[in-house]
Amino acid sequence: MPTAFQTIELHTLIVAAFALRLLLRDGMLPSSRMAWFMVILTVPFAGGVLYFLFGEVDLGQRAARRHREIAARLAPLADALADACSGRVSPQMAPAFAYARSINGFCPTGGNDAVLLDDAKAARAALIADIDAARESVHMLFYIWLPDRTGTATARALIRAAGRGVKCRVMVDGLGARPLIRSPLWREMAEAGVETAIALPLDTPLRTLLRSRIDLRNHRKIAVIDGRIGHTGSQNCADPEFRIKAKYAPWVDIMMRFEGPVVGQLQLLFASDWLKEVETPLAAFRPVAARRPADITAIAVGDGPTERPGASPQMFCALIGRAERELYVTTPYFVPDPTVIDALCAAALRGVKVSLNLPKNNDSWVVAAASRSYYRRFLEAGGEIWEYRQGLLHSKAMSIDGRAVFIGSSNMDMRSFDLNYENDVLVEDAALARAVIARQQAYLRDSDPVTLEDIAQWSLARRMWQNALATLGPVL
Repeated sequence: MPTAFQTIELHTLIVAAFALRLLLRDGMLPSSRMAWFMVILTVPFAGGVLYFLFGEVDLGQRAARRHREIAARLAPLADALADACSGRVSPQMAPAFAYARSINGFCPTGGNDAVLLDDAKAARAALIADIDAARESVHMLFYIWLPDRTGTATARALIRAAGRGVKCRVMVDGLGARPLIRSPLWREMAEAGVETAIALPLDTPLRTLLRSRIDLRNHRKIAVIDGRIGHTGSQNCADPEFRIKAKYAPWVDIMMRFEGPVVGQLQLLFASDWLKEVETPLAAFRPVAARRPADITAIAVGDGPTERPGASPQMFCALIGRAERELYVTTPYFVPDPTVIDALCAAALRGVKVSLNLPKNNDSWVVAAASRSYYRRFLEAGGEIWEYRQGLLHSKAMSIDGRAVFIGSSNMDMRSFDLNYENDVLVEDAALARAVIARQQAYLRDSDPVTLEDIAQWSLARRMWQNALATLGPVL
């Protein structure tokens, strides 16, 4: 049995070893470095275990090499699409589109059409109708897919499509879709001819722990039909009642249906994940360069732990910096890094009307408390905060000056910034932006405003708790 002195000695050595590792990590935010150091220092032994499990944003050298190889193979397809389908971008939004291009190498495409779908039920009905009309291929990737009404109906549509000779490929996240993977429905799809694959599988948890982080997840939501029609947004393949967390229901999501060249970019994002698990000829993912009369400009953006560090928060900052009059931000999880909260406050201080809409009751109490630690600073800068009371506001959308929209799977939190594979689309079109703003304003009508007077009523203990959790934001 070690003595107290020996225990202290061992803890000191562990702290020193992890502190050295933290100091050797280039590019790590000082706030993240300090947060992890405090965890390791103040939680004896267990802090080191937590860092070992969750401290490194790394899938391993093999995964990074595989990602680079796949990106190189797909690059000629993206270049061919760009040559055929370049889009017009306004001077105001040009810097944001230029930054988006730097992430994946995709170019702004013209000749797109986009429709904002009415609600979760309408979005799923539209997707199933498109699957039922498919002639060549259906490619789908979802973080969460449950064997509930929505998940089952979607699976049945894929089984019907495979039965008439359509090539169907379905990928789900190994953690988020675990209920489906373990269900008879998953096996039924495979037996019917639907190709299935698991992103970041957890079939060998120990191996996952030793090689990377168990909480690095594929959070994307992509559906591409015949290479011509794309669906994306915040909705998983699950009922709005979301029975695994029914007390927060309904989940309120936002989805768009695209036609045009930007769908080819979504197809390539799907391919970049699919090819990591299933070797498939590139011809299966060749993008279609068919322009639509609407001629909307759009670009797809994909981010993840194998992309350039900091790409996601920098993308948000590029968009926030383009706002001149109004900025509507809807996100369920708000734990921003310093650059994003600074950008939001700076926009409000220079006279932009910045409205931030979050859920009143969040399925993550830790994130909810950390989010509220930023309220005072943002309100004092002149921003508006609204808390949605009719369920869990799960929509992820940003609209800029009634001109542009950024919509997809990315939350405004550290998980989306550092850990998850995400996909979004940046669209410049006044009519579509007005439709999204109308939806965001409808959310606001079902929300309660939060004021500085409200915050003044918070107890000292509550404020301390929220600020303590925000300090640990980089490790949440």
